[in-house]
Amino acid sequence: MESLATKHCVPCHGGVPRLTGEEIAPLLAQLGGWEVFEEHHLSKGYEFKNFADALAFVNRAGAVAEAEGHHPDIEFGWGYARLRIYTHAIDGLSESDFVLAARIDAA
Repeated sequence: MESLATKHCVPCHGGVPRLTGEEIAPLLAQLGGWEVFEEHHLSKGYEFKNFADALAFVNRAGAVAEAEGHHPDIEFGWGYARLRIYTHAIDGLSESDFVLAARIDAA
């Protein structure tokens, strides 16, 4: 099986079904520290020593997201960042959400 971090996000314009539990489980198993909430979105929190490190991470994550054309919701402040990823066009999870999570962690 190809690693999620080596794949690229595929644009979604709707009309495709959201992933469900049976489809989500093997993808989630390839990620470290990510959680799935109500089969709707992925979320992960990160801790840092200070604001500058959190900002640097957010900038790296943002660069990955921009390159992939798939954008997470990002919350950050002094010493922390939290990402939430889902495919807005289907209001749920697609494989690209897991790909983006893996690529952000690899960066």
